[in-house]
Amino acid sequence: MKTFKKIIEELTKRGETISTMESCTGGGVADAITSIEGASEVLKFSAVTYSNEYKIKMGVNPDIIDKYSVYSIETAHEMALNISKFTNSDIGIGITGKLNRADENNNFGKDNEVFISIYYKNNYYDMNVIVDKKSRKENKLVIIDLIIGKLEEILWEEELIK
Repeated sequence: MKTFKKIIEELTKRGETISTMESCTGGGVADAITSIEGASEVLKFSAVTYSNEYKIKMGVNPDIIDKYSVYSIETAHEMALNISKFTNSDIGIGITGKLNRADENNNFGKDNEVFISIYYKNNYYDMNVIVDKKSRKENKLVIIDLIIGKLEEILWEEELIK
């Protein structure tokens, strides 16, 4: 399994910060970040917004949820952007989707489909993932690994451009 070690080191070197708004991962990304020494230098805030109500309270436009559903890349965009704005972080991560269960309150979207958006420097970097592990925990680990890989790609690609 990958870790956030290199990302934390790079963000610290750059003086940049990160925040997350997670739904189906339940704080798993924030946990993976804070498991690394030095995380307090870069992690500003993390919110677990399981309900639509709290996504909206954290800035997600309710019209986006109504139009595209809570399980959509558009909602993940709103989550990433608004957590970045709320915390004045350089990077915002938004994650929404279903892991190993149907949602009786939101009867749309595919089961085991997850939408991830990383907001950085006015750009969205998106992933739409179908998870297939037997347990929620295993699926969370798959998502966390994908996010780490995408962040490394974004940060090192950006470093090469400089």
